[in-house]
Amino acid sequence: MNPLVFGVVAGMVFGAIDVALMLPLAFADKRAALTGAFVSRFAIGFLIPLVKMPLPTWAVGAIVGTLVSLPDAVITKAFVPVLGTGLIGGLLIGWAAGRWAG
Repeated sequence: MNPLVFGVVAGMVFGAIDVALMLPLAFADKRAALTGAFVSRFAIGFLIPLVKMPLPTWAVGAIVGTLVSLPDAVITKAFVPVLGTGLIGGLLIGWAAGRWAG
């Protein structure tokens, strides 16, 4: 599959999953929180198949997922859930990109 198409699909899926996980939670501005989460997770899924590093794609995914998640984790002070989902999602998308994008 074309890496750009894979990135758009992966970003949409990862963004939707993260928003679904957040729906039961309470936020002062729920719309802003869900939109921000979707955009952050979309960026992770979109970037992973497009980033070229001399590492296995699962490692690239872990790095991209963690780096893109860091600002959200610092702002929200919710380090474990934000970095955890970024890392796990990045690993999975990186692995999948290695198999199907390219």
